[in-house]
Amino acid sequence: MDLSVSSIVLVAKQQEIAELKRLESRAQLVGDIGHLIHYLQSERGASSLFLASGGKRFGDVRAGLMASAVKRETHLRQSFRTQLEEGHRSGAKLYSLMAWVLLGLDHLPALRAQVDAQQLTPDAAVAAYSRLIGGLSSLIFEVAETTIDPSISRSLVALFNFVQGKELAGQERAVGAAIFASGKNDRTHQKQLGELISAQERNFQVFCEFADETSVAMWHEIHAASYLLTIERMRRVLISTESQLDPDLSDTWFASCSDRLAAMWSLQCIQVDRLKNECARLIADAERNLLDVEGLLRDLKDSPPPDAGLANRFFDPNIPIDQALRFTPREGNAPVIERSIIDVLQAQSERIAKMESELDHARRALQERKLIERAKGVLMARFEMTEEAAYKMLQKTSMDQNRRLADVAEAVLALPAFFTPQPSNVRPELQ
Repeated sequence: MDLSVSSIVLVAKQQEIAELKRLESRAQLVGDIGHLIHYLQSERGASSLFLASGGKRFGDVRAGLMASAVKRETHLRQSFRTQLEEGHRSGAKLYSLMAWVLLGLDHLPALRAQVDAQQLTPDAAVAAYSRLIGGLSSLIFEVAETTIDPSISRSLVALFNFVQGKELAGQERAVGAAIFASGKNDRTHQKQLGELISAQERNFQVFCEFADETSVAMWHEIHAASYLLTIERMRRVLISTESQLDPDLSDTWFASCSDRLAAMWSLQCIQVDRLKNECARLIADAERNLLDVEGLLRDLKDSPPPDAGLANRFFDPNIPIDQALRFTPREGNAPVIERSIIDVLQAQSERIAKMESELDHARRALQERKLIERAKGVLMARFEMTEEAAYKMLQKTSMDQNRRLADVAEAVLALPAFFTPQPSNVRPELQ
């Protein structure tokens, strides 16, 4: 291929289409991940009730949910094969996460056998399922972090946070069901529930920031549904009661939480469908533009602009440097064909710049989330505090010092004092 402006414009457009098709494949992967997460969440909740009731409740329901999860796992494994076939188009980090998830899926039959034999506590079962679901969610995070289109990136950031919030809601269902089914409660489980509820709200706030207006409106409808009133009432019982609970309430709790999760699942499916449709639209638009560019370049080849005119315009000291670099000609000085190719370059340059700006915003949200999660982990490990307490400390410091939460988190990670021994009753001053 000749090295020329026209050939580079053509290759750039072809490369854009290739990237969009890769993104379309990733959208299918995200959809398959979301499906498996949903069924594993349901299986986890039923397993928790099964174990907490000594095998007396939800045995048949659990068996049906496991069968559904196995089917969805088959779809995900096929999506993994598709990603492997793309070879150079996928990054090493994505492959590493896929390997971690496959390791968990390969051990899933053994986990199910332990639940069947009632060899695990409800808490241990919930933790085991949650680790696998967490790995699946990380795959969505990785796809969101590497996408090239800002509209897709925003959709993926919204979807990732929604899936995370839904996962925490699923954990809340499983933990609450086990507490009710066992008839016993304690401060440890109360703190766990409080943290799950707080973390859900944080994820849904980010979701509302990045999601489209229709999805946000649907979320508000879910948040105002009648079953949420039942959940809120039973939450108060779980958070405030440390003594005996009525085991029969486990069914009411599980059903109400399941109604909420089912509504969230419907919204998640809509988001995934929107993501796939947006990918298809972008590909179709790009392919139409490619045809237009090819026609333009044929005309350019048949009637090339004068070389001297191009050089004079580009190096003319009377033309502002920003116009020269942006290929903006003076009015009336360029032939029609010459101005057309400049228009193509100009539009492409501006579109890429806008995309980069919007992508930066979406990626910054993901990076800030990473910083905050790491800072919470440091505080939790160093000062033996809960996740909720660590987050509140970061939040309070942010407000007290009038600094962004992400900046405070970055400061926590940068301070050597957090990694040196101190008395356990000492609390840091975040400078």
